[in-house]
Amino acid sequence: MSMPMHECLLQMVEEAHSLEDYQSGVPRWCSGCGDNAVLAAVQRLCRDENLRPEKLAFVSGIGCASRFPHYMRTYGFHGIHGRALPIAEGVKMARPDLHVFVNTGDGDCCSIGAAHWLHAIRYNMNMTVVLHDNHVYGLTKKQVSPTSPKGLRSNTTPHGSYLDAMNPLTVTLGVTNVSFVAQAVDWIPEVVHAVIKAAFHHQGFSFLRIIQRCPEFLPKMWEPWLHDPQKTLLLEHPDGIGYSAGLQKIYKNRQSHDPSDIHRAREIASSIDPVPVGILFRDESVPCYEDIREAGKPRPIEMIKAGLEAELDKFTVWPDADEPARSAV
Repeated sequence: MSMPMHECLLQMVEEAHSLEDYQSGVPRWCSGCGDNAVLAAVQRLCRDENLRPEKLAFVSGIGCASRFPHYMRTYGFHGIHGRALPIAEGVKMARPDLHVFVNTGDGDCCSIGAAHWLHAIRYNMNMTVVLHDNHVYGLTKKQVSPTSPKGLRSNTTPHGSYLDAMNPLTVTLGVTNVSFVAQAVDWIPEVVHAVIKAAFHHQGFSFLRIIQRCPEFLPKMWEPWLHDPQKTLLLEHPDGIGYSAGLQKIYKNRQSHDPSDIHRAREIASSIDPVPVGILFRDESVPCYEDIREAGKPRPIEMIKAGLEAELDKFTVWPDADEPARSAV
């Protein structure tokens, strides 16, 4: 027996989704790569929030982390190096109804994409931006990145990196209109999921830095942090994220921090030992650019047709007979 149209639509909206509904292909990241932890947390978020796959868009640039859209059974756009954010902004302006995620690496975002990164913070468009920071160019086989520690020997710095590492958190916290900044580490899955969830629910540009391991090129870099819980600082506050009793039993180094205090957030963000995790800053009052510009307004059919015709005309092969007429114009 056929089902009435309105019941079909209602069933589509209320249908529960499983993890498999968001999984596409087998990830090709190295075993132990932090990208796997982020992917698992994002897919879990989508399932828990029962997000419709057709309402999700994942955008990336170039790098190991930028393969992320390939592994999500949603809309996705694998862009070019450093250009994930302007692509995502275009998607959000055209389709403000979509949940837009950006997955970018420390080279993709903080080097070639640095100018886009700063202005994306200023625009404060409603999207979730995950910076996968493994402190090295992994896809092109171990070159120094902006977040690489001073002294790192790489293919581009065989005698050791000469510069102190850039801190993506303090940079983001120094830009006008910043509205959400958080940090997690890939070896604590509970915190990764919690901060991604908080970032998703924030209305504005949510910048989440995830410190992650690169088992291929920097396998020992974070070993001290893995074996000494005191080297991780859990940020606590009613307006922050919560931690399970089991996690608090292991990680006893905790500190109360009000995410509305941007000056204290900058101080905490400067620490690497211990490394702070949780929400550093949140300000819901900052307006979103797409709201200011009234994005997604219906376009007249005539405007759409004219735009399509103009684009198609660029590739039209005109008959020789039309040459004089076109020249006259």
